[in-house]
Amino acid sequence: MTRFSVVVPVHRVQGYLRACLDSVLTQSFADLELIVVDDASPDACAAIAGEYAERDPRVQLVRLPARAGAGPARNIGADRAAGGHLLFLDGDDLLLPGALEAVDAALTAADVPGGPDVVLCAHDRVDWWENVRPGGDDLTGEPLAATPAAWNRVFRRGFWQEQRLAFSSGAYEDVVPVVTATLRAGERTAVVERPCVRWRERRGGSFSKTPGRAHFALIGRYEQLLAAAGPEDRARLMPHAAAHLLAVLDDPGRIKDADRRDFFREAARLHQQYAPGGTAPRTPEEKALATASFAAHESLRKAETRRRRLTRQLTRQKKKLRARAMRAAYRADLRRPLDPHLAVYGAYWNRGVSCNPAAIHAKARELAPHVRGVWVVSSRNKHRVPPGVEYVIEGSRRYWQTMATATYLVNNSSFPGGFTKRPGQIYLQTHHGTPLKTMGLDQRRYPAGTHGISFQKVLDHTDQWDFSLSSNPHSTEIWERVYPSVAYQALEAGYPRNDVYFTAGEDDVARVRARLGVDDGRTVLLYAPTHRDYQKGFLPRLDLRRFADALGPQYVVLVRAHYFYGADAGLEAHPQLVDVTGHARVEELCLAADALVTDYSSLMFDYACLDRPIVTYAPDWQAYRLARGTYFDLLSGRPGETPGAVATTEDELAALFRDGGWDTPEATALRAAFRQRFCPYDDGRAAERVVRRLFLSGASGASGASGASGAQEPSRTS
Repeated sequence: MTRFSVVVPVHRVQGYLRACLDSVLTQSFADLELIVVDDASPDACAAIAGEYAERDPRVQLVRLPARAGAGPARNIGADRAAGGHLLFLDGDDLLLPGALEAVDAALTAADVPGGPDVVLCAHDRVDWWENVRPGGDDLTGEPLAATPAAWNRVFRRGFWQEQRLAFSSGAYEDVVPVVTATLRAGERTAVVERPCVRWRERRGGSFSKTPGRAHFALIGRYEQLLAAAGPEDRARLMPHAAAHLLAVLDDPGRIKDADRRDFFREAARLHQQYAPGGTAPRTPEEKALATASFAAHESLRKAETRRRRLTRQLTRQKKKLRARAMRAAYRADLRRPLDPHLAVYGAYWNRGVSCNPAAIHAKARELAPHVRGVWVVSSRNKHRVPPGVEYVIEGSRRYWQTMATATYLVNNSSFPGGFTKRPGQIYLQTHHGTPLKTMGLDQRRYPAGTHGISFQKVLDHTDQWDFSLSSNPHSTEIWERVYPSVAYQALEAGYPRNDVYFTAGEDDVARVRARLGVDDGRTVLLYAPTHRDYQKGFLPRLDLRRFADALGPQYVVLVRAHYFYGADAGLEAHPQLVDVTGHARVEELCLAADALVTDYSSLMFDYACLDRPIVTYAPDWQAYRLARGTYFDLLSGRPGETPGAVATTEDELAALFRDGGWDTPEATALRAAFRQRFCPYDDGRAAERVVRRLFLSGASGASGASGASGAQEPSRTS
């Protein structure tokens, strides 16, 4: 039996549906069926779902001849289901990566004969600006306190059928079956505390954003539940029913001002009729409902508004006082002696342990164990720090203590907060790529890529460097001009992050491929396009499904979106496409790949160390050059500028792999010249050279430069 049946009713969600269906079909736990119920949607929902059903046997499309509503559509989907457990997802929401795997683990781990009847799942929310925030449910307490929705619970299908559960027709169709299931499941309930569903908040057009008397239906739903419940269940349910009703009452997106008194009156009648005798209201708000005092409710609401306003004011004041105290403590720390055995590391604006600083840190632990390394990470990225690696949270008291007393500073971007560089501190700027596109002061001529950049702050930051790491003479020349300062020396040692390309063996490559799920004998392509300053979100200029189909089953394409775009590339499900955007180490992906397909990413310079084919796919080269500026013509075909075969259209790219043009003697010669120009120092020992120069040679700063950091990135080349 299939483990999960995912039912998705759809009506007027064509703009969101593909992402929804992809979020289900790309789950790591793939034992599922996806039932899409087209509720007579007048847009392209049925056509989109039909496409998915044609190419994935796990998908079935059910088309209704007339609009039935979300409740009946879900019921029809549940009747078609054959899986052991039911999950209902709205067509504009997302099933988060790993959700089904987490639910399966909860089902398996539960100490309940036959397994839990209901699994309650956490969720988060995303608005139309793509801002994600927690869903707000506390799943450690009473399950009835969680949002009563169909999409944050998984139901054992046998239990659903035994209890004759069904969604209602009309508004708030999920309240009755969801609450009923929660009451009857009792102790046979499991919880997944990690978010499994992303609830998309629509800017307009959704029921929750349309105020009107249709929301009075919620009162009828709870009346149906309370009328059917026994005294014990009524006592358990009433506080949560009251809280839900009052939350809807005070939501201007649901209840108009003119209707508030009527809604309150009906909710109060319900409370007075069904509240168990002798049970005191749990909150002042419920007490106002119990006494049918609209005036008391309004007074409480206004008091709550004032309290929140005062809380915000106090919070701002506390932040100011805390910042003032932090600055005073930092000034005191700056008078403490430097710790000669303390190094602080950072990478990619505090995103975690990676890139050149990570390779230097690892080698320092081996060759200079007397140097204690501490990483700076943001609070949202602390989970990325490997076990056994010491770290501090940016902006914290420990961060400022560390920045004030560390002798060595190593970063590939910049340290946060505007620290003061002290005499005696040694700052190594490692950068994180070789510049093809314009950087630093050269960017002034290309305003499309300079949003929010203060070039004075860039220069202030540059003046703090003692060493500027370089992987080739080209970089040395560019850095010297675009980051002008007498304060630093060029450290032409190669890129430590590239050492692995010279030290990894065939067994290492095989292990990486196995972890990625790539079968032996298949040709692996890494597709890694770069960021465009004039583009928001990952919008590849390549139809990846069409490309994969043209390549044939012997190929696998690893898709790596730029880290600016988030943790995934939002791919549609396809057996030859693997989303590796969230993979921790891009170096491992390069090792796994037989060839690199990229446009203008500096990854090409690193990948050249492997001496494997590099294919440039540049459909918008002229637009990119005009918008961002480049230092040489990547498509020229000249040795030392073009790393291999070139395509400017999708058909040309597919033809290169179909006809063998991606790996020819001509392409090999171009790659050899490219490697000679851009990889002359990389030999597997770059990290060792850096560690010996920085920590073991008695290095001192080029000029002992000091000053306040501008907290601007020195380079964005990856």
